[in-house]
Amino acid sequence: MRPRRPARVGALAGTLISIALGMAGASPLPVIAATALPNHVYSPYFETWTSDSLATIASQSGAKYLTLAFLETLGKSSCTLAWNGVSSQTVTSGRYLSDIAALRASGGDVIPSFGGWSADQGGTEIGDSCKDVNQIVAAYEQVITTYEVARLDLDIEGRSLTRTDGIDRRNKAIKLLQDWATANGRPLTISYTLPTSATGLETSGKAVLENAVANGVRIDIVQPMVFDYYDRTTTDMGTAAINAVTGLRNYLPGVVPNKTDAQYWSMIGLTIMNGIDDYPRKTEVTTLAHTQQILAFAQSKGMSVLSMWAIQRDNGGCPRNGGANDCSGIVQNTWDFSHILEPFTG
Repeated sequence: MRPRRPARVGALAGTLISIALGMAGASPLPVIAATALPNHVYSPYFETWTSDSLATIASQSGAKYLTLAFLETLGKSSCTLAWNGVSSQTVTSGRYLSDIAALRASGGDVIPSFGGWSADQGGTEIGDSCKDVNQIVAAYEQVITTYEVARLDLDIEGRSLTRTDGIDRRNKAIKLLQDWATANGRPLTISYTLPTSATGLETSGKAVLENAVANGVRIDIVQPMVFDYYDRTTTDMGTAAINAVTGLRNYLPGVVPNKTDAQYWSMIGLTIMNGIDDYPRKTEVTTLAHTQQILAFAQSKGMSVLSMWAIQRDNGGCPRNGGANDCSGIVQNTWDFSHILEPFTG
């Protein structure tokens, strides 16, 4: 997502397994085997550079499925993933294992997200920094087996949209990852989160998907970020979001042919930025009414994902402060956006 961030900046059914934390003397923690997420899910982004608890935020907000932002590498030539690129928070450190277990015990789950604006700008998105496709695959597999997750989100924006070698490596790795998941009987869904115009994906986002198809990737979900248009004209963010995903729907048959209308819509999600986004003019404001409009449309079309940047912004603590990390910038009650979007899950 666009703002510069500080410091980086399933169901209970399943078999319990134990994964070591990777730290000396640490006791194994129970992790539930990967379970596919619901066909329709509200999964807001959770800012992992905070000290917030996943289970606590989920309990307070009612949002039980959280997209964890972000995993990036330790440097511009690194293949080692860490939360927010912090060396003490590598995947093997076991951060979030106990919190995810608590979240799953309440009926929720997580989606690790890779990249994000700062990583994509700074060269620490793993497809950009790691020059070995096999090491990228291994890093993805490590995330899946450590956290026993069934979905990964690829947040590709900023300079990552112009790094054609990184795009190609990333997609080659995703193809191999999908083959690995199939061979091992693991459920796996990949979501491509991409910038969009108010009428559909931009050329750069389309190039990411077209390269994916050329590399044999199965496109599961495409999730446009329906904010930060910076076009000087968009103010009706509800209608713009609907137009953006409708443009995507009309584009998809050209890259993934021979599906029904319902199947195309099931491949589509979207991410709003609740409240005032990053546009300095503060005219791009996704309101609660816009969110109701988007929810009704998504339900009518059978879309797969509704998300939000970010769950920690879902409060009215800073009226008129656009692009803040911890508040929406509009007058609202805490968790108003989440309460609107929660019924989408199912």
